[in-house]
Amino acid sequence: MARPAQKEEGSMTVSLDEQEDIRRMDRDGVPRAQIARELHLSRNTVAKYADSEDMSPKPPIAQRRAHPATDGIARWIDAILEGDLAVPRKQRHTARRIFDRAVAEKGYSGSYSSVRKYVAAWKKERLQGPRDGFLELVWAPGTAQADFGNFVASIAGLAVPLKLLVVVLPHSNSRFCIALPCERAEVFCWGLRSIFEWIGRAPRLLVLDNATEAGQMLSGRVTESELFSQFRAHYRCESRYCNPYSGNEKGSVENAVGFLRRNLLVPVPEASSLDELNGMLRAGCDRINAQARNREGRPAAEAFQEDLAGMMALPGTPFDAVRWTRAKSDKLGYVRADGNLYCAGPAWHDRMLLVGMRARTVELLADRGRHVATLSRSFGEGERVRNPVSLIPALVARPRAFGESTIRDDMPQALVDAIDRLDKAGRRQALRVLGRAAESSGFEAACAAEERMFASGRIPDEASCDMLARRMAAGLPGEGAGPDLTVYDGFLSREAI
Repeated sequence: MARPAQKEEGSMTVSLDEQEDIRRMDRDGVPRAQIARELHLSRNTVAKYADSEDMSPKPPIAQRRAHPATDGIARWIDAILEGDLAVPRKQRHTARRIFDRAVAEKGYSGSYSSVRKYVAAWKKERLQGPRDGFLELVWAPGTAQADFGNFVASIAGLAVPLKLLVVVLPHSNSRFCIALPCERAEVFCWGLRSIFEWIGRAPRLLVLDNATEAGQMLSGRVTESELFSQFRAHYRCESRYCNPYSGNEKGSVENAVGFLRRNLLVPVPEASSLDELNGMLRAGCDRINAQARNREGRPAAEAFQEDLAGMMALPGTPFDAVRWTRAKSDKLGYVRADGNLYCAGPAWHDRMLLVGMRARTVELLADRGRHVATLSRSFGEGERVRNPVSLIPALVARPRAFGESTIRDDMPQALVDAIDRLDKAGRRQALRVLGRAAESSGFEAACAAEERMFASGRIPDEASCDMLARRMAAGLPGEGAGPDLTVYDGFLSREAI
């Protein structure tokens, strides 16, 4: 693939493909001076990406615009180029034709060269991805295959449809699996990370089919999702894609999905949580691997050592599998992401927020990365997810609204009654104290601490309530009918000295 002219560090962005080439060549022992010559990059740039410990995606804050002249019509151009893939080659748009249409239909005032460069970059990115994988009959140590299977489990008494991510090391026939709520890119990467940490090493080659969230087949070529490409660059592993309808190309994992489902998921497993279910699956895989043999008839445990020798050490920083999007909150402070509503809080109404979708949580950021809230992720449809703590700042500003606030349903009735009896200033103080204690000990412990202080006849203050909430969150309740104030009274005395 042709490379652009030499780039000076900081003058322009190094593409993800080039970052991956740097890390792969550095992994293989190629001198950095040679890497710089072959990739037409400065040595500083090579050192920067070769020594990077964390390739996790960062919040897209104040990023440099890649195509300032064509940003306004970028989606329109994308739609034209996507549509061209379904028509004969000789009837497709040229860059000149797109430019002429942009001037006539969109009032475009930029130059033709900007459109030409954008079209060339789009075709290079979308149409020159990795080729399909090919059948291999002998799998080298350190190679892994991955695939998904469907199953149902009883979680806390409810039948829940789940995905079984299976990773197999075909050289040793070692099998690993984890239950996931869906196949989204961030969940898929988190599942792979969990299995890599279970194994203790990362594979050099990961073989998978045309998984929607890892890559998409377009005109006979696979284009990977950006998040999965970042995941591979982080762990310095390569990928190969197989035809999803040709199971023999990765037969080891195809067989393992059915084998593990029959042996570990029949009858329907029951667990109190997804974590408990994954603990059961891990114990089952360890038991199966201890008894398994590879194709040559050798014990899987023996051949597994050869797999480990062919794999790579895990980086010092785990990959943060997060997909960042932007969303505007409504008048109540909710943002919509993947079909569900997440509460940032009334104080953040009508604001543009960054939404970080992880496998288990949703993080909301504002301004230049200011943390707003972290909420549990929902995989349903049309659900509302909120943390009562996010409502407290608005109630501190408007304490009279406490009488009609939904936060009352999340609090013990005795605490609600105690706050109702306070005047405006007292309510503001009680809510402020509750919010400060909840930040360090959680909402439930903060409510319990403040409730006990009211019951003992004391007006909650920040220091006392925070100390009691910490003790209660740690499972260390006070003595007698009220809280044991001697511990933090002594602490406060020492602080005064």
